[in-house]
Amino acid sequence: MAQDQYQTVKEVADRLTVAEATVYHGIKAGQLHAIDICKGWRIADADLNEFLRRHQTAPRQRGDGPSTFVAKGKP
Repeated sequence: MAQDQYQTVKEVADRLTVAEATVYHGIKAGQLHAIDICKGWRIADADLNEFLRRHQTAPRQRGDGPSTFVAKGKP
């Protein structure tokens, strides 16, 4: 069994290019699992990967939406 690596809130925020407050919000809302240790919150790689998996969008299926971009206005 592989041992998880843990990242700080700042490291996760930098990795996802979001504000640290966004990561804290995800933790507080229960969307992102984290552990609180004396030096602050830590997020396990497995928990971050699960969070990202749950929030990914489904790939576009063939036939969904227009096949080409059509600009409105003058031709």
